[in-house]
Amino acid sequence: METTKYKLFQEAYFVDDIEHAIKRWNRLFGAGPFRRVPHHKTDKFEYRGTDTEADVSYAFGYQGDIMVQFIEQHDEKASIYRDMFKKGEEGHHHVGILVHDFEAEFQRLLDLGFECACRLYADKVDAAYFDTRSVNGCFTEIHGDPPHILQSFATWKRAHDLWRPGYSLYLEEQP
Repeated sequence: METTKYKLFQEAYFVDDIEHAIKRWNRLFGAGPFRRVPHHKTDKFEYRGTDTEADVSYAFGYQGDIMVQFIEQHDEKASIYRDMFKKGEEGHHHVGILVHDFEAEFQRLLDLGFECACRLYADKVDAAYFDTRSVNGCFTEIHGDPPHILQSFATWKRAHDLWRPGYSLYLEEQP
């Protein structure tokens, strides 16, 4: 079995309060600025064989070369987040890899025996979360890398590289 050719690009954390997490990570690590995505909606969604989609908000920023993602779930629906954390709990949830050949990487992870816990399509890109907790203690997300996504991520990384104390902790939200 061939190993992946893709590198980790993201560390994601489940949090009770995104705004609080942004401020803590900025103070501790200099992470930021962050792009907030309140009440994210998908075009297609499947969680463990159902179309149950939890109400979640995200924030994305950089700390050095690593993208940091914060996830806040606003309801108690079953989800890949509630698979690991109950209400009031926080912690590391997943690592992410950007993949050029999404279907091949999806199949490779299935062939390795990992369950796809969630698959979605949003913002014109495929993403899937595999339950790899037996290996790395968290989920692994594979995320397509079309040009518009790479451009967004590059813009957020550039904002981090130029960020200075006193600048806003938030990137201007885009439609």
